[in-house]
Amino acid sequence: MREDEHWEPLAPNCRVLVSRAHRFTTDTILLAHFAAPKKRERCADLGTGCGTIPLLWHARYAPRAITGVELDADALRQARESVRENGLEDKIAVKCGDIREIRAVFPEPVLDLVACNPPYKAVGAGLRNADARMENARHECTCTLGDVARAAKAVLRFGGRLCICQRPERLTDAMAVFRENGVEPKRLRLVEQRQGSAPMLFLLEGRRGGRPGLEILPTLRIEAAGGGFSPEMLEIYGDYKVGRAEQAAPGER
Repeated sequence: MREDEHWEPLAPNCRVLVSRAHRFTTDTILLAHFAAPKKRERCADLGTGCGTIPLLWHARYAPRAITGVELDADALRQARESVRENGLEDKIAVKCGDIREIRAVFPEPVLDLVACNPPYKAVGAGLRNADARMENARHECTCTLGDVARAAKAVLRFGGRLCICQRPERLTDAMAVFRENGVEPKRLRLVEQRQGSAPMLFLLEGRRGGRPGLEILPTLRIEAAGGGFSPEMLEIYGDYKVGRAEQAAPGER
């Protein structure tokens, strides 16, 4: 374990190795919950980082098969260490891979569910970061929305689901690239920090080969009117018993 790394609890008898560059936030927890795999499903988390979503999926839903795919060497190491620490080598596979070449990881469309928490900013948007790891996490240097949709099309079976989270200003882009790649937007949920504030995140599900028709779910509110987390957020966090440090950083990237 390196100097800037430490273990954070995720669920009973489950913890994840996090660092400044590779950790989880509220967005991660919301995406894991929104995607909610079924027990029979084969699932993959693309750009898994330190492996939080695969660990949460196993702890809460125990689907048939879980794979995390990661390109960054440090994140890959953290994810693999976390899987070993929790004794889940036979339940969760962590593979080195580039989603732009996803067929090298999954040669056939065998997955029921793909999740991805992609970079939120297009290249050239917002301030750049001198740290290449942070730059890749925040900007579409190695992963665009189009890359995510094309990867999902390549590995999802007919009727399989793609779930992402993104900033509201990218909603039109996301829906367009989903549909262009045969992944029909089917379920949308906006997330707001507090009552009356503009949405700061959206969660979107598409189905490969799905028919047109979008279900818009009630907006999810992070904070309660009197402060602290809303009842729904407490219920979501309660499902996982996640670490206190990341609970205090909703929406941080």
